[in-house]
Amino acid sequence: MFDSTERENFGFQFSTLSRLWRRMLEQQLVLHGISDVSWVVLVHLLRGGDDCSQKELAARVGMDASTLVRLVDALEQRGHLVRKPNMQDRRSRLLRLTDSGIEEAERLAKLLQKIEFEMLAQVSDQELAQITEAMEKVRLSLKSLAAGRHGKEARS
Repeated sequence: MFDSTERENFGFQFSTLSRLWRRMLEQQLVLHGISDVSWVVLVHLLRGGDDCSQKELAARVGMDASTLVRLVDALEQRGHLVRKPNMQDRRSRLLRLTDSGIEEAERLAKLLQKIEFEMLAQVSDQELAQITEAMEKVRLSLKSLAAGRHGKEARS
């Protein structure tokens, strides 16, 4: 049983906001000449660290593997990243930003920051800190639930 209307509406509000946030980012990026979602790959590799597998990156960005492969191919052709052998798993390749990829990712991160600051203009720093703290709690809860579910599947 839910103990508040906010709890009942949270999932709907969160998913609606997430879609709206992403749509607004993409619309603003188009105004700056960025018309594909390759920015997602570049910025995630910059912020989350490169030398990750395509599978790891797909999970990080919430993208299906075939879409990610097309983006990685395009970014590799542009000289923004390279695939290198994974010494721990010969079946996979690790992704690494090149110097031009780092430069482009940093440019995009600055542009995203500017856009996001505008989108958050009505939210105080204190409110943003509270939202961020709550989101981290939800993330940890989801991670814990996912780990428990995987553990049950392994025992079955």
